[in-house]
Amino acid sequence: MTVEFSRRLAIVLGILTPLAETIRRWSTWQSDLPAFFDDYILGAFLLYGAWRVHKDVHSGQRFLAAAWAFTCGMAYLSFFGQLHRLHLGEVDPAPIASEWVAVIKGIGLALAVLGLVGSLREIPAGEA
Repeated sequence: MTVEFSRRLAIVLGILTPLAETIRRWSTWQSDLPAFFDDYILGAFLLYGAWRVHKDVHSGQRFLAAAWAFTCGMAYLSFFGQLHRLHLGEVDPAPIASEWVAVIKGIGLALAVLGLVGSLREIPAGEA
């Protein structure tokens, strides 16, 4: 796993996460506005980190790592919160089953950890 892998994954998740959240909460976004926009912030951080690494891999690495660390924290809370809501029998506002939402969030958490690990890899001195 490399910083380049982490950068590309940040671009993919930086776009897909806000898009998925928009679809998930389309009919209920007014009821919990902060929960709707937190994924937009997450996506913006990931895209900014990816852009900084593209400009200069050495100086941008810290921004990408910070974006992934933020994403890991958000994904952790989201995934385990979803598991708790499943245990309580609460229905997710998504147009798919709540169990599938938990699976998707679990995959997102795993990808965030992979992205963080990749962003923390040492960059060889000659790589630019």
